[in-house]
Amino acid sequence: MRSKRTWRQRTAFFCYFLASIFLFIFAFIYLFRSEFMPYHAVALGESWTEVDPALQVLILALMKVAGGGWLATALAVEILLFIPFSKGARWSYWAIPIIGLPATLSSLYATIDVANNTPASPPWIAAALGTILFIVGFILSLLPASDTK
Repeated sequence: MRSKRTWRQRTAFFCYFLASIFLFIFAFIYLFRSEFMPYHAVALGESWTEVDPALQVLILALMKVAGGGWLATALAVEILLFIPFSKGARWSYWAIPIIGLPATLSSLYATIDVANNTPASPPWIAAALGTILFIVGFILSLLPASDTK
């Protein structure tokens, strides 16, 4: 039997869902690119065609690893969100951010590092937003269920 969800639980669900959508989007972009991102070119000061072929292979491999990690994270979050979280399983309130935050925090760290050390403008705002969504979702999911709305 499904319990009635509070506005906090619905908002937490939405936060987690939106964060996982961001992860899916970046996963598919990085998994299926045939060259590096425009901000990578700015960071290196070289276009894709100017980069040594061995380095091209390495960069694409690293992009695919990142994309695969984001895809695995997004799938795990979605499964937890739509099955145990939706049924009110309290352990999932902890499991979702434990799975999601490492992906968004490491992305945030990497993009800020690139922004601070190169002339590139990586998408650090997306990583920050994903991190914030996981944190807000976590806080809201742990708040007491008693409310009047």
